[in-house]
Amino acid sequence: MKNDENDPDSPAPGMWQIIRSVLASAIGVQSRRNFESDTQSRSALPYIFVGLIGTVTFVALVVTVVKLVLRSAGV
Repeated sequence: MKNDENDPDSPAPGMWQIIRSVLASAIGVQSRRNFESDTQSRSALPYIFVGLIGTVTFVALVVTVVKLVLRSAGV
């Protein structure tokens, strides 16, 4: 049965499921079954939110690592 906004019996995905799905999609290992389940989910908003938070975290991590490497190299 298809999950959609009008089906009150369809369970909403949990936060860990959303995080795992976004991470798997980001590195390109999302299974077709999980992708289809995600696209039939009630709302795309949680996936967008987690994706944005993940992107900001990744960029901040890269900037921090580069700064630490440059500092240790004396640049």
